Amino acid sequence: MPESGWNGRFQAVGGAAYAAGNIGGVAAAVKQGYAVATTDAGVDISGLNSSWALNSNGRINTALLENFSSRSVHELAVVGKQVVNDVYGHAASYAYWNGCSTGGRQGYMEAQKYPTDFNGINADAPAINWNQFEVATLWPQVVMKEAHTYPTTCEFNAFNQAAVKACDPQDGVADGLISDPSRCNFDPRSLIGTKVACDGKEYTISEADAEVVRKIWDGPRDGNGQRLWYGLPIGADFSNLTASTTGPGGVTVGAPFPVPAQWVANFVEKQPAFNTANLTYAQFDQIFQQARSEFDSVIGTADPNLSAFRDAGGKIITWQGDADQLIPTAGTVDYRNRVDAQLGGTAKVDDFYRVFLAPGVAHCALTGSNDLTALTAWVEHGQAPDVLRADLTTATGQTVSRDICRLPFVSHYNGDGDPASPASFRCVAHTP
Repeated sequence: MPESGWNGRFQAVGGAAYAAGNIGGVAAAVKQGYAVATTDAGVDISGLNSSWALNSNGRINTALLENFSSRSVHELAVVGKQVVNDVYGHAASYAYWNGCSTGGRQGYMEAQKYPTDFNGINADAPAINWNQFEVATLWPQVVMKEAHTYPTTCEFNAFNQAAVKACDPQDGVADGLISDPSRCNFDPRSLIGTKVACDGKEYTISEADAEVVRKIWDGPRDGNGQRLWYGLPIGADFSNLTASTTGPGGVTVGAPFPVPAQWVANFVEKQPAFNTANLTYAQFDQIFQQARSEFDSVIGTADPNLSAFRDAGGKIITWQGDADQLIPTAGTVDYRNRVDAQLGGTAKVDDFYRVFLAPGVAHCALTGSNDLTALTAWVEHGQAPDVLRADLTTATGQTVSRDICRLPFVSHYNGDGDPASPASFRCVAHTP
């Protein structure tokens, strides 16, 4: 809490992975003049330790899971605002939530379950649809294991580079950014036979490599071919999801990303030693359904009925990278579409809730954004943002300033001007 220069506002800061809070975020917000709080939810603060999942009897620790899922953030809001009132002698003028990933999920949980806790919620790259995307994050490992094919990092990069080259010009200019990945129909089979140099070795992309990439981009499907969830966005980095290592006898085996691996092992299977690197398609399907059945009501955070938050006058801003490698961007779009259907359509929902998709941006990696400033102007002065200003990094490593369009609009080049200037682009309606 600032000893001087308090801006009259309270801000709560969210966490990441299995951490419910973020001390670094608290320090940054205090420097900006906020009274700030965060929570550890009674669990490990490191973010990658979910050993608290099971009690001594090997059953789910339901109290800690509820803390992590929802209760701790509500109590943080109640206690934090009371402390602010006690210290400064009057209540904060406005209360804001600020978080990304798990922090984004926490923000949505607040809007859904405790709609009067915050006036404004900045919930970025949100970990909503928790059970779907966590289990889906293991899909690349299942695909590679079942195909007995583990492409090298250089081969995966070659597919991404080819996709960006093919789809980048769709927005009117080749600037190293895909403005609308949903329109990118690059076929990975076009690279079959291509030679890729990597660490002094030459690899030839095979039909099996291309099929692995196709299935990863397509996303998990059940045994009947029905989509379970969305895949890795085209252009997103493969490395966190497709890591592999050499096992006994020199055999290549999977190295699953730890957050979903722990979710499946500790929570779904309730066996901390469970190895998610060896899942078959049938096992994946069963685990996907079990996770949803058992935990959606606790941590799913996918309820589209935000009417109580809307009626309380609250505002939500969400940005997410189009190249988010950990939480499929399409899942966030799916949620927004369901809110539209629930609450009367896009125009009405835009009155209190707006989503912005950032081309080429990885998970929680948007820099230079004016998101919190835009949220404050919306909450306190009724100035709804049509764009967010931020810095983007192109495929060639160049940093450019760009206006990030709100759904359902995408960025398109005007036809002249410097592609590094935001003035050279406009937001146009998405074309399916």
